[in-house]
Amino acid sequence: MESLENKSILITGSTGFLAKIFVEKVLRIQPNVKKLYLVVRAEDIKSAKQRLHDEVIGKDLFRVLKEKYGTNFNSFISNKVTPVVGDISCENLGVKDSDLKEQLWKEVDIIVNIAATVNFDERYDVALGINTMGAKHVLDFAKNCVKHEMLLHVSTAYVCGEKSGLILEKPFKMGETLNGILGLDIQTELKLAKEKRNELQAKQATKEEESTAMKEYGMQRARFYGWPNTYSFTKAMGEMLLGDLRENVPLAIIRPTIITSTYKEPFPGWVEGVRTIDSLAVGYGKGKLTCFLGDYDLILDLIPGDMVVNAMIAAMVTHANQPNEFVYQVGSSLGNPIKCTTFRDLAYRYFSKNPWIDKDGKRVIVTRPILFTTAASFQRYMAVRYLLPLKGLQVVNAALCNYFRHTYSSTNRKIKFVLRLVELYMPYIFFKGIFDDANLQKLRTTVTKPSEANQYYFDPKIIDWEDYFMNVHFPGIVRYVFK
Repeated sequence: MESLENKSILITGSTGFLAKIFVEKVLRIQPNVKKLYLVVRAEDIKSAKQRLHDEVIGKDLFRVLKEKYGTNFNSFISNKVTPVVGDISCENLGVKDSDLKEQLWKEVDIIVNIAATVNFDERYDVALGINTMGAKHVLDFAKNCVKHEMLLHVSTAYVCGEKSGLILEKPFKMGETLNGILGLDIQTELKLAKEKRNELQAKQATKEEESTAMKEYGMQRARFYGWPNTYSFTKAMGEMLLGDLRENVPLAIIRPTIITSTYKEPFPGWVEGVRTIDSLAVGYGKGKLTCFLGDYDLILDLIPGDMVVNAMIAAMVTHANQPNEFVYQVGSSLGNPIKCTTFRDLAYRYFSKNPWIDKDGKRVIVTRPILFTTAASFQRYMAVRYLLPLKGLQVVNAALCNYFRHTYSSTNRKIKFVLRLVELYMPYIFFKGIFDDANLQKLRTTVTKPSEANQYYFDPKIIDWEDYFMNVHFPGIVRYVFK
């Protein structure tokens, strides 16, 4: 895309899944980009370069570029990609080198903020630092960039909480809450988090006790204002700060739904990390998960990572130098919905045809998973299948002087982990919302020339879900787990 030629782009969260796909795509489609500055958390520049090599450029994702440039690949990367030691939870993005900071302010044209902590129950102070104040720090940095054309911020579609019906692509107002309770003030939330941490330290809480308490506090504050978890709450507050403080900075907010493996580029099925629905697929394939929790009519809103990146690039180049705020929801629930039952049936078909090989080299035989359509039915199943036998084991263990203590504690820990996961994912397991993508459809028609349609695809309607799961996504997940 010509508009990225000779541009310098600063990217945060550069070691994350989506950022890697973005970096690879820009380098592949626009080798004449001037510079990509990748913000990396590290002790020093040597460590940052090592992280960049180990966690970004050295990944299989870059094999198409490596094949293209051959022996010149390393020199191409060193000319185009520069690591920056930094941390978005700090002012000035934590860039301590004053000369480098001045250089960035002079050179950077576009900032892409992908950094986030995506743990649903992250420590409240940590989530506020990265997801909320991190967004403000990136905006402040953009205001210092004399050539700034665009700030593109990656949020999440689930800032909407547990809303049902059609969810529109509209920005948050400062202090807006999901349940209508008045009084949300970000400075107050920062103060409360700090006071909570100081209180725990004054009580000489252990690190584990402090971490648990800060996680619980974040969930408590989120639920007070109507959000289901700390992640979506702190991301929503980050959006509020950007919208309220941006002044004349052109701002595009991208809200992806559940991001899955690449659909087509640089090759199908690249994935990193076992997240959300992938953890279900892996657990099921290994024979450790025999049931799914969800509604028969539940729609899973999934979108491949390369489609999200294409939408990001389209928004970035379309709205450069336009001093407004634009919001885009990138998902499939409106244009090409897939039901929970379809996912279940495809998982059964795939792992029946391609059985998982366990650590002893034996094939894992799967059965069609049971679908529990209410939380109550799932809890009854857990009680009969696991909790009652665990109670019996506890009695036997006590009678035999803790002979089975390791078995008991291990089983108890696993059951608690499953129940905790269900608690965290419950708002999404029975999510009734459909994400409107009218803005995205308009963007698609304005940005994509016929000659570029194959390069900048982000229309979910082109996805054949059966083919994608059977031939792209499930094989990609299995490759990742076994590598």
